Amino acid sequence: MKDQLLACEGRPMRWAEFSIGHRGAPLRFPEHTLESYTAAARMGAGIVECDVTFTKDRELVCRHAQDDLHTTTNVVTIPELNAKCTQPFVPAVPSEGKPAQAECRTSDFTLAEFKSLQGKTDDVNPMATTPDAYINAGPRPSARGTLLSHRESIRLLKTLGVGFAPELKTPVVAMPYEGDYTQEGFARQMIAEYRSEGVPPEAVRPQSFRLADILFWLDQANEFGQRAALLNMDEPTPLNTSLIAMAKLKALGVNAVAAPLWKLLALDDQGHIVPSRYARNARMAGLALIAWTVERSGSLAGGGGWYYQSVAQAINNDGDMFAVIDALAREVGVVGIFSDWPATTTFYANCTGLVGPSRRPFLNIE
Repeated sequence: MKDQLLACEGRPMRWAEFSIGHRGAPLRFPEHTLESYTAAARMGAGIVECDVTFTKDRELVCRHAQDDLHTTTNVVTIPELNAKCTQPFVPAVPSEGKPAQAECRTSDFTLAEFKSLQGKTDDVNPMATTPDAYINAGPRPSARGTLLSHRESIRLLKTLGVGFAPELKTPVVAMPYEGDYTQEGFARQMIAEYRSEGVPPEAVRPQSFRLADILFWLDQANEFGQRAALLNMDEPTPLNTSLIAMAKLKALGVNAVAAPLWKLLALDDQGHIVPSRYARNARMAGLALIAWTVERSGSLAGGGGWYYQSVAQAINNDGDMFAVIDALAREVGVVGIFSDWPATTTFYANCTGLVGPSRRPFLNIE
């Protein structure tokens, strides 16, 4: 594999649907921003993810969670908006060991208010005594990015010529929201925006951790539901990793599952990276597999952290990133890998023939 990758160095690269931009390219650019999505496409990600949640006026926006604005934007530094947060910023009291408090939700704000914010790296200083110190956790102020509505992300990614991986985020507010905005209405609205923007179903991979959402799409928007992926990070048990469990999902109409790296990989008796029982049985049941997320754990020198926990004994340097990607591609047979820096996966896909014959291998969006 190393020789194959070295021989590929310097060649022109094409976009690869195998390479999926996880929240864009957040290793460097603020997640779910115009800048992050554009960077992911320039790195050859053939698909880019928008995590979808909703605002107070029930407009859809791209955020990893409904309740992360205090850590991913500058909202607490704007007094009139901070005051609208579920929990406005409260300074830390270092002398008493009390951390700062804040919780700001997309549903606290209208779309116009949301759009007035700036995206930033998902990090805060918990012992900050001022809003500015709270959002600037590192030695230098983090980069800022342009927030996007879901519809704006569709138009941007269409222009960039890449596919879509929208994840319907589980709301933190009680549903139905304000009495009449149901989970089904939320799920229907997300798909409706792709239809109204003229995006063909084959360019969209909807996702959700809720099986009920997948089944709703299969029933109400089957052409999109057939492409949907059920996200799963439950701790493996003999029951939930069994062929019977996988066959039941397939029988319900689920065609793909997306799981963290550790759930798809294992080590054999010789310490080689191999498919896990979960992955083997999912494939046997006819389920497509998608992996998340490479390049999210920092250096692999110490075993890679949470994402690599099942293969930590085989991980000891950053070059092992390619060993993991190769095992996922060749052994597990995943159809795509989410990455915080898609260039690496794009490079692998190009060097190993996992791209189509044109620059837009699997899409046809005018």
